[in-house]
Amino acid sequence: MKIGIACHPTYGGSGVVAAELGMALARRGHEVHFVSYQQPFRIDPMHPGVQFHRVEVSSYPLFRYPPYALALANGLLDLVRSHGVRLLHAHYAIPHSIGALLAREMCPDCRVRVITTLHGTDITLVGSEPSYGEITRWAINSSDQVTAVSDWLASASREGFRIDKHIEVIPNFIDVDRYRPELRNDRMRERFARPDEKLLVHVSNFRPVKRVSDVIKIFAGIAAAMPTKLVMVGEGPELAACRKLARDLSISDGIHWLGTVPEVAELLACSDLLLLPSEAESFGLVALEAMACAVPVLGTQSGGLPEVVENNESGLLLPVGDVEQMVRRAVDLLADEPRYRSFSSAARRRAEERFSLEKVVQLYESCYERELQT
Repeated sequence: MKIGIACHPTYGGSGVVAAELGMALARRGHEVHFVSYQQPFRIDPMHPGVQFHRVEVSSYPLFRYPPYALALANGLLDLVRSHGVRLLHAHYAIPHSIGALLAREMCPDCRVRVITTLHGTDITLVGSEPSYGEITRWAINSSDQVTAVSDWLASASREGFRIDKHIEVIPNFIDVDRYRPELRNDRMRERFARPDEKLLVHVSNFRPVKRVSDVIKIFAGIAAAMPTKLVMVGEGPELAACRKLARDLSISDGIHWLGTVPEVAELLACSDLLLLPSEAESFGLVALEAMACAVPVLGTQSGGLPEVVENNESGLLLPVGDVEQMVRRAVDLLADEPRYRSFSSAARRRAEERFSLEKVVQLYESCYERELQT
């Protein structure tokens, strides 16, 4: 199959999933074309089955904001006409599905099929903005096929946008050969914690929905009960407030602030527990990455996370904001070595059996084949 993928090229979950999916499809013999304003950071443009097409957005004094969606549509139309691509897979409703749908409309004889994958913030954040609500709804309803990364997100999309078509749930996935417990590196771990200390990790974009201040409070509680260090990965609007909170709680010396890290597999494998106390996660890709490294997850009973983490088996899921209970349950788990080993094994097993790259890629292939036969 010839497949065009429109996606964000950066470190966010949708961009990671789109890039990994495209590379997996190329390895399986498909011809994959990535279309974006810059090369997605996880693709290999030297692979014979992969091509990258840059969207050039011109700036004119007449336009206060460059019209990226229009330039994207033009780029996708060129892809359809010049390469014979008949399947456009848009990751993120705005602007990618809009661009794909416009390309389809501009060439009705090309018989292009548009698949839109909803990843989360395109619905819960961007789509909830009054400026984008109706066009998001139109994009979803006008797509030939729609998928979502969790049952929770599919339900939220149907209810929030009055979607009148079927949304197929295809979960996010993990390359279990790339994320694995064998990556644990004692030398790296020693950079952050002594052998007698537990090492906690948090990875996010530091937006309010991530409740990063709860991460700091949870760490403070655990550190009061046992020797512990915390690694904070990422940047975002809540970073400064979290640093201040750490200073106010006199725990700054126990926290390593790493900023954005392109590859976290080895760091996760060196950790003992992932902290993810979010208000809501549409899926929780970093939780799956940690689980593949045999690291249990401390998270919340919200969003799509319960579909990924098995409560009391591969992690602990508590009510949003219940820091006191999170601390107590985490300390109990970290102090109970046999129980911790059971959680660790279950986390890895869950990632392998339910979310492996090979299994999920086949679901997308089936989705593509159905559309091309329509």
